[in-house]
Amino acid sequence: MILQTIHATQPTLTLAMQKADWLGLTYLLAAVLFYLGLKMLSKVSTARRGNMVSALGMLVAIAATFFQISGGQWVSLVWIGIAMLIGTGAGAVLALRVPMTGMPEMVALLNGCGGIASLLVACGDYLNKFNAESQINGVVASVDILQYAGWDVLLATGLATLIGGLTFTGSLVAYAKLAGSKFIPDAPVQFAGQKVLIAVLLIGSLALAGVLIAQPHAWYVLVIVSLLALILGILLVIGIGGADMPVVIALLNSYSGIAASMAGFVLNNSALIITGALVGASGLILTNIMCKAMNRSLMNVLFGGVGGAVAGGGKGPEGEARAFSIEDASIILDAARSVIIVPGYGMAVAQAQHAVKEFAQQLESRSIEVKYAIHPVAGRMPGHMNVLLAEADVPYEQLLDLEQVNPQFEQADVALVIGANDVTNPAARHDTASPIYGMPILDVDKARTVFVIKRSMNPGFAGIQNELYFKENTGMIFGDAKKVVSDLSTELAAN
Repeated sequence: MILQTIHATQPTLTLAMQKADWLGLTYLLAAVLFYLGLKMLSKVSTARRGNMVSALGMLVAIAATFFQISGGQWVSLVWIGIAMLIGTGAGAVLALRVPMTGMPEMVALLNGCGGIASLLVACGDYLNKFNAESQINGVVASVDILQYAGWDVLLATGLATLIGGLTFTGSLVAYAKLAGSKFIPDAPVQFAGQKVLIAVLLIGSLALAGVLIAQPHAWYVLVIVSLLALILGILLVIGIGGADMPVVIALLNSYSGIAASMAGFVLNNSALIITGALVGASGLILTNIMCKAMNRSLMNVLFGGVGGAVAGGGKGPEGEARAFSIEDASIILDAARSVIIVPGYGMAVAQAQHAVKEFAQQLESRSIEVKYAIHPVAGRMPGHMNVLLAEADVPYEQLLDLEQVNPQFEQADVALVIGANDVTNPAARHDTASPIYGMPILDVDKARTVFVIKRSMNPGFAGIQNELYFKENTGMIFGDAKKVVSDLSTELAAN
């Protein structure tokens, strides 16, 4: 009898095992594609291809999950399909309508979407298990949640809720700061006891996650954790200045990955676990790179409040800035043999990347060598300048990072700084009282001639004046970056 039962169930067991093996192999393929995509994203020349490879990996993972759902659940499939259509439509509209200059805000919103998705998945799965029912001899009976969720799943549920919630609201605050919202200022917002309050909320949330393990039926604990996480996200980001947004975006991206990985443990989905872990790890690595680029610790970025200094509040650099006209600057540029262009946030705000490309072509038509100096934290998100210049089809080989380009400034005839401020301030090398002291900068002051395109003499995000502007070899060209660069191109073409 026992042998007959085993033989009878063997085909079903074999089919289930084959299905599980097939699904696992498909998820493994998706993970490999994610890894290759991330590897390609580390280089400007392969970044676009890496994005497509990663998208293909996500398509494979989604398709495998879709086919995992068996018969009797077509209603669920319909709802999933509707949700996918809505999401795809929204994504297509954003991809087509959001300009490259809006990418920092877009990335912040996408991080927030990842966070809230993890929170909702964790809470939804908990409610499903909490409300599970079984039919026993025709009698409907509630099922103990512990039959479906061990302590590890409950811990993952609490962590996904906590990290996902703070990622959501933190990303919304980052978006508001990047978009110049009148409700949330770009400068750090700090108050007495802020750090203590953050610590209390964080410790309290983690403690409540522990309570959920001890009391699995206490659904209200998850509600409290969600609320605390949402408040915690606001407090964590509101005290950070605009100058530190590249680090914040990288960190929030890491948070969204970690939250997704926790949601993967909740759902027992290996693809989600691997994907979240890759995003979380790469985000932390990028955060570390950004911090090193500013010579700051992560704690100083999160709680230092850099950018809140009042302009002119201390003793600034002494001297007089020299203003140059378009005509005078074009004469010097026309006589140069090598020019290094240094793009910054001012170029992004003015949407001057295409004008810069046309200007570079004018120089190259005169056999003038043109290169671009890219600082890791120039702009408002990691790789901001690379993205803008790539949109204008600037050749990848002309984009040089900090270590590559700094030794070349001494041989450059002209360094043209377009809206970059703190990343070119020589005070970072010698002024121990400066908030940017020790930050690796672009050595533009070592070029024979430096032209700086700015609207005014206002300081940068760090709230300090740039002593580069008062150097003998520096000339200021005041005006909108796009107009000034276009006028320089016109003047060169007329010579």
